[in-house]
Amino acid sequence: MSINLNDVHPGKSASLRRSQRVCLNVDIEVRLDHGGAKAASELTKTLIVNAHGALILLNHPVRNGDLVRMKNLKTMEELPCRVVDVSAGTTGIPEVGVEFVKPAKNFWHIAFPPADWSPRGAESKIYGPQVVANLAKGNKL
Repeated sequence: MSINLNDVHPGKSASLRRSQRVCLNVDIEVRLDHGGAKAASELTKTLIVNAHGALILLNHPVRNGDLVRMKNLKTMEELPCRVVDVSAGTTGIPEVGVEFVKPAKNFWHIAFPPADWSPRGAESKIYGPQVVANLAKGNKL
């Protein structure tokens, strides 16, 4: 069974997505600033990233609209983000959707699939059983 990552949240149409999602675990630090109180920080990771933000695991309580700062611990780049979704999650740790306050297409330093890419498309099946069998026989693609 294949899962279209653009259909992870029922009721949210894939046609509304601004960019493709990619399952990618990136170590990040999230700093929360709750109006004058000392900023709390949490080391965590991403579950899914896209060119406009990420779905992250976050123990600290946040609400939709809260501003946080997210630092990519591999590159040490840091950007302000806005919380856009909070859900219970499947691991017991809340899953939080964040979007970059300003566009940051290269924050993750990966190449995203084109907007019209689909796991159901022919190009995603290039290494299907028949291709693997041909490669095993010494044939080229």
